[in-house]
Amino acid sequence: MDRSSLVDDESTDGTADVARHASEKAGKADALIVIQSKPLPAGWTGKLWALHQGIERARTLNPAWLMLADADVLHGPETVANLGLIASHGHYDLVSFMVKLHCQSLAEKLLIPAFVYFFFMLYPPAWIRAARRSTAGAAGGCMLMRAETLERAGGLKSIRAAVIDDCSLARLLKQHGGRLWIGLTDQSQSLRRYETFADIEHMVSRTAFNQLKHSSFLLLCTFAGMVITYLAPPLLLLTRSSLAIIMGAAAWAAMTITYSAMVRYYRLNPAWALTLPLAALFYLGATLHSAIKYWKGRGGGWKGRVQDVQDRHITETPLG
Repeated sequence: MDRSSLVDDESTDGTADVARHASEKAGKADALIVIQSKPLPAGWTGKLWALHQGIERARTLNPAWLMLADADVLHGPETVANLGLIASHGHYDLVSFMVKLHCQSLAEKLLIPAFVYFFFMLYPPAWIRAARRSTAGAAGGCMLMRAETLERAGGLKSIRAAVIDDCSLARLLKQHGGRLWIGLTDQSQSLRRYETFADIEHMVSRTAFNQLKHSSFLLLCTFAGMVITYLAPPLLLLTRSSLAIIMGAAAWAAMTITYSAMVRYYRLNPAWALTLPLAALFYLGATLHSAIKYWKGRGGGWKGRVQDVQDRHITETPLG
């Protein structure tokens, strides 16, 4: 019988009780194991510690595959089966779906499609699949992983200090010969709401500078690339040069066309595709804020903990 483990990582919203009630209502109370998280050890980030505990419990059942999922994701009835088919047909060791994120508020409509768009710019699925490339990425809310490959790579202990847990896990497996796949799905949806711009800014600034390996040089390159690619085109329309206006209009049209596919995926008015420069400006600001928080010793804030600080492997600083 399939079993599911839920790790209650200091939940304040009654996640464990809701899960128990749902399993009882479905007549599968015996299929759910609720694990109360042990105190966070030094050197671990919170989510990886929770995942480690769940995986250790699952190992007692000797599974061939491990399904890792966030508690705030509502999965479709075919999600696991589809991941399994992709993994078996492609001989992959880690397959993941970028679930459909909530996109109803003004902030979400402006920024969530852009978030997914920029994610796949950073982690092109074709590069992730290619064994000859080092690019590795995954979407942590919905992942199916071969247990044997994780064990061969040393388990989650090998990346216990990682702030960006899903992509770090993908990188670990690929370094040990694992094959990766990532794609989109609208069968599984995130229930997490980002009602305000501040909510999304916190999500981005928690990890953005970590993604840049805490490098001021990469931060500068990111700013230059984003400004040239996404901000310069509309600004060129304000000049008096006919050539500059034509170049700006062409570049803005090109980015709008590429972005429109993501806007359609989220079933928004096509006019939202014109707002990509505004979204890029927001993400630039959030990335700069991420760097500032890191330099001040306040990087990676999550559940009252600062998880992205210098000498992270030695100590973890509490917020306050």
